[in-house]
Amino acid sequence: MTDMLVLGIETSCDETGIALYHGTQGLLGHELYSQVKLHADYGGVVPELASRDHVRKVLPLTKRLLKRLDLELGDIDAIAYTAGPGLAGALMVGGAVATGLGYGLGIPTIGIHHMEGHMLAPMLEESPPDFPFVALLVSGGHSQLVQVNGIGNYVLLGESVDDAAGEAFDKVAKMLGLDYPGGPQVAKLAATGDPHRFRFPRPMTDRPGLDFSFSGLKTFTMNLLHSQPSSDATTKADIAAGFQEAVVDTMLIKCRRALHQTGLKRLIMAGGVSANSRLRERLADMVSKEKANVYYARPEFCTDNGAMIAFAGYQRLRTGQTSDLSVIARPRWPLTELTEI
Repeated sequence: MTDMLVLGIETSCDETGIALYHGTQGLLGHELYSQVKLHADYGGVVPELASRDHVRKVLPLTKRLLKRLDLELGDIDAIAYTAGPGLAGALMVGGAVATGLGYGLGIPTIGIHHMEGHMLAPMLEESPPDFPFVALLVSGGHSQLVQVNGIGNYVLLGESVDDAAGEAFDKVAKMLGLDYPGGPQVAKLAATGDPHRFRFPRPMTDRPGLDFSFSGLKTFTMNLLHSQPSSDATTKADIAAGFQEAVVDTMLIKCRRALHQTGLKRLIMAGGVSANSRLRERLADMVSKEKANVYYARPEFCTDNGAMIAFAGYQRLRTGQTSDLSVIARPRWPLTELTEI
């Protein structure tokens, strides 16, 4: 069914995303509400507050998008929602709304893997990558390298053995006294610093393999801060720059290894950290030297959004895959458990 209109609902963490994707017309529109201000006073996401805010936002955002596109609920053919990974309560909100709407409208629903949504987000762009490719998934909760042979055909090449890259950025931001969310704040501060003043380690790059480790880098940063006679603005900027460069270098080394190991010449980068401009700049230079190509989603689709869920949902729904009336919420969900289409 190529002309299917799919409503996508994303509520895995602290952003409520709604989108409508049409099989032949593409992405019709999307709405996004960020809870950044709600959680800022706490320095991080408070799960209970996140869940309650999703309850308040999902239906109003859906109605607003439908009104803007001059559509009705009855025009929707199917609903895709984020079933995991994520915060259990937040996932339950999206799942309950999607399942309830689907039952009431008599249309199918499907639970979508959050990281599959991120991984397929670059396909919403004008020049999408062809299969197979290597995917670097970098977000607050995930740092993974995956060989993508097709939708649902995923081979895990490497992953973080401790903190994900985004999590490390957020923790370093707190050490530097920066506001939440930390990742963009560290990147902003790093742009004014000298990345060569302090020599940061490049974790797990002195041994074979494609796994990541950022916990030690976080500890190194904390010890470095404590060792400084005075942590003035310049020193903090230099530490932010050195930390960011270490993370970027580590990712580049692992991505280059993944391309060599698989023999592939296409690399996609997805997830919240993929919006980091320094990482994009260095990665573009690396793939050029490797005579490869790199693909990204537009910045607004790097962070959590409904468009990626609607698109991923369409890809599975059009093959006949659906979920039952059970509300699926899987806080932990390995990508390799997904079925191939």
